[in-house]
Parts: sequence; structure tokens; C-alpha cells
Amino acid sequence: MAGVQTAVALREQGFTGPVTLIGAEPHQPYDRPPLSKAVLLGTAEGSAFDVDFEALGITLRLGCEALGVRPAEHVLDTSEGPVPYDVLVLATGAEPVRLPGAEGVPGVHLLRTLDDAERLRPVLARQHDVVVVGAGWIGAEFATAAREAGCAVTVVEAADRPLADALPAEVAAPMTAWYADAGAELRTRARVERVESGGPGESGRVVLDDGTRLAAGAVVVGIGARPATGWLAGSGIALGAHGEVLADDLLRTSAPDVHAVGDCASFPSARYGERLLVHHWDNALQGPRTVAADIVGTPGGETPAAYDPVPYFWSEQFGRFVQYAGHHTAADTTLWRGDPASPAWTVCWLREGRLVALLAVGRPRDLAQGRRLIQAGTPMDPDLLADPAKPLKAATAATA
Repeated sequence: MAGVQTAVALREQGFTGPVTLIGAEPHQPYDRPPLSKAVLLGTAEGSAFDVDFEALGITLRLGCEALGVRPAEHVLDTSEGPVPYDVLVLATGAEPVRLPGAEGVPGVHLLRTLDDAERLRPVLARQHDVVVVGAGWIGAEFATAAREAGCAVTVVEAADRPLADALPAEVAAPMTAWYADAGAELRTRARVERVESGGPGESGRVVLDDGTRLAAGAVVVGIGARPATGWLAGSGIALGAHGEVLADDLLRTSAPDVHAVGDCASFPSARYGERLLVHHWDNALQGPRTVAADIVGTPGGETPAAYDPVPYFWSEQFGRFVQYAGHHTAADTTLWRGDPASPAWTVCWLREGRLVALLAVGRPRDLAQGRRLIQAGTPMDPDLLADPAKPLKAATAATA
């Protein structure tokens, strides 16, 4: 997404020079969200972007892996040899964290690429017993698809709740019941000690640290992702604590004429007063416009607007549409709209009376209005905000 959108944005903003899009995968550039849904379930063959690269004058070099950068020489080293550049945009995304000791064990899968989804599709079609390691966003989405396909599903999570890295305990707690409601077993505080492959005609096993042995025709690992930046070692391009490229507010890196966008980069947010590393689709959609504006320049020659979006993502899990906007870690107040045991509810986070984040379950109007209120920094009335019958946009302090 980030690479394709950067190339398209360059053309939209009037860049007339050559644009080359380099990618390690052999496939036409594709969108990732359908991989855990339609592609996985066999209701779609693929998710290629509907972009006419030839008409836009964008050269695709597929199956070409980036191996290193020499910024002083303006050269990208690839598996097909050196590629000189005037401007380089890093959009290598993130790669899934692998389960220690499970590499190479038959029947252990990741879900990040089109090839991963294609390998998993027949697993679901055969209705294997499936063990999912990790109850984060991708684990929940895969468990949802596996239950839809008729598989028996056990989800193993080391933390005491789902989405432990993403949401506070009291917000994630109601989501625990979703697994049982969907017929999936959720085991929390459970760590995987090892994965054993089965013999001919036998299922494999996942052995937990308490000795429990879970039969597994397939094991799907969803324990997080990290920026795919290992190939930048020795380039001198500055990386952060999580291995991400440290970009500025125009998504420039520490190297001249090198930008970074999407899952592989963090950026400083004036809105939240900290550096954000956002591993979500919308960031890969929005960031490229800033990159293109900085490369092409503005008509009046002024500096482009700083990149400081309200982060946004969504997830479809167990029949629920979950949306999140903002960044809640610095909030000083948490308010609920609706009963978390019901099908639709929202959590709002405020800081000094202003909305900074919200999570909406089955309430897309709350999300749409709340996102605009976060963007505007509008003061809110907490009593009105907590009333689920009132629209969010009517809960501003000015209307109290």
C-alpha cells in the first residue's frame, strides 16, 4: 500500500520523471486486508490494486529484493544489482515475529503475504483443528475466518486478555467473551513451549508451558510484527528502538533524499507529543501524500504540511466491526458509551477535556464523528459524551 500510493501520489501531484516501484514479491502489488478475510476463505482469488501502472508511467520491478542502501552514492543495492536513484522512498512495511523454535516445523504458518494466505486456504477448506498463537488483531481475524470455515479453533495468548498490547485491560476484557460466543476456545496466560509435527496422517501438537498438549492440524502464529528494516544495516540511516526508520514530520529520514513511509517508519506527532509507529493500513494510505508533496514541492514553494494524522484502523472479528481512532496512552479520562456486553458500544479517551482516541464496536457513526473531533481538538462535555443516545458531535462543551 505505502509504496504503490507513493508512486501514484507522485503522478497525481505532477511529478514527470521516471518512477520505479521495486518489490521482493513476484506478484502484482496487492492490498493486505483481504488476505485475512476474502482471500483466505476463497471468496476472492487475490487483492491486486486497481492501478494501471503502465498508463501512469510507473515501472514495476517485481521479485527484486532490496539488500542495502549507499546514501552517499545514491545507490540502492538489490538482488538484481545496483540501482541508482535521485530520491529513494523506503516502504518495506513490517514482517511477522516468528515463534521461537517453530521455524521449519511442518504445519506452522504466518499470515502476512499473499503466498501465506494461499497456503492457509486449503487448511481451512479441510477443516483442520487449528491452534492460533496470539490473540491480537491478526489472531482474532484469522480465528474468525477459521470458525467461518468450520474449523475447531483454540487461541493461545501469553497475556491475561486479548489485545493486551493494544488496549487497556478494562477495554479488552469484554472482548474475551467474543471467542466463546463464536465457538473458539481462548486460553490466556498460556505460553507455547514447543510445536511438535505429527507423523504421517497425524495432527501435530502444540505443547504449552504447563504441559497441556493441543492437537493441531495447523498452527497459525500471530504474535506481532516488526519493521522490515534489517536490510538497512550499515547504511547509516537512523533507526529507532523498535528497528523502525526514524522519519521527521515530512517523512524524511536521516539520509539526504531518502524518505520512509508506512509500517517501517515512525514519525513525530505534535498532536500527541510523542513519536508514533503505526502499523495500520490507513497510515500507509495517508503518508504517501506527504512524501510526494515533499518530493514534488508545492506550487508556491512553501514547505508542505507536517504529517500528523489521527491514526485509524479497523478490524472485523467474530461478527463485529471494531474501529479505533487516535492514540490513547496519554489520556487522563476514560468514558463508556453503551454497555460493553451489548453488540454496540464505544470507549472514549480524553485529555484535559478533549477527545484524543476512541474505540467503536458496531458504532461507525461514533467513529466518523469522533475522528473529526479529535482532529479539531474540540472541548467535550463528559456527561453528554457518556450518553450513547446522543450523537458524539452534539457532546461538545459548547452545547452543554
